[in-house]
Amino acid sequence: MDNTIRRYLAEIGRRGGRKSRRKLDPETARAMVRVREARRAYREFHAVCFWSYRKDLQIGLADVDWVAETLKKNGDMRAWKAAARLCR
Repeated sequence: MDNTIRRYLAEIGRRGGRKSRRKLDPETARAMVRVREARRAYREFHAVCFWSYRKDLQIGLADVDWVAETLKKNGDMRAWKAAARLCR
């Protein structure tokens, strides 16, 4: 690889790395993790627990408790464990 191209890629990578780093307070980071886990559980248990809802339903922070409650009400032991992880 040409040295000029290598320097260019290194520079844009360094600039992108500086810009993309963001500081999150612990509460916001935990909320993001809860939403990600709720979305994953919704997709994984859609056929069992969420069959009456759209498959592409957007799950947000306000929906996390609903997802956990529905998993407990309609799911099996795996769903209960997923709900327990959401309730921490």
